Amino acid sequence: MARALKSQCVLVFGRERQNEPQRTGSEDQKIAYLEGEFELRSGKKSNYYLDKYLFETEPIILIAIASMLADYAFPWTGLRSESSYATVVAGMELGGVALATATSIDCHLPFIIVRKTPKDGTNYGTNYEGTLNSSDKVLLIEDVVTTGEQIIKAAKFINETRATIQRIVAVIDRQQGACENIINAGFEFHALFTIADLGI
Repeated sequence: MARALKSQCVLVFGRERQNEPQRTGSEDQKIAYLEGEFELRSGKKSNYYLDKYLFETEPIILIAIASMLADYAFPWTGLRSESSYATVVAGMELGGVALATATSIDCHLPFIIVRKTPKDGTNYGTNYEGTLNSSDKVLLIEDVVTTGEQIIKAAKFINETRATIQRIVAVIDRQQGACENIINAGFEFHALFTIADLGI
């Protein structure tokens, strides 16, 4: 999560809630756009921040986003072969949990929660919660990506379990290197929206 470097930030809503009850996933920016000075998780400085918790906690938007993410669990062009289907949805704690849960429900696939650090005090020694088998094909989802460093670490960890990353999909790509870094790491990458799409 970003650290605010200025105490005053402006939450920008594109429309009044009472006048526009039928919001869709494309309104992430209007719900979650904060202005100010921020230090992102990647260490980069920014004059805006997309607060994923502000769109992930809006049910109508979360449902719409989950539906779009679920489409990536299955091949949408060419021969629909079973080998190209995802078998598990994965999301990183904390921001990816709501997305993974909602996507799992939409596409009827089980999900796992990938930990940022190993769980202490147990005999399991795993970096995830849930069931993951070596034969699984994983749809790994993320909320907002900047450089992609954290999601690449999660993908490499999943690969170490001998499961396969089917593809990585982010809700928003800040277009600051994540796409290139993820592809260069050997993973397929897609984003539902870029900051250009959102008019930022």
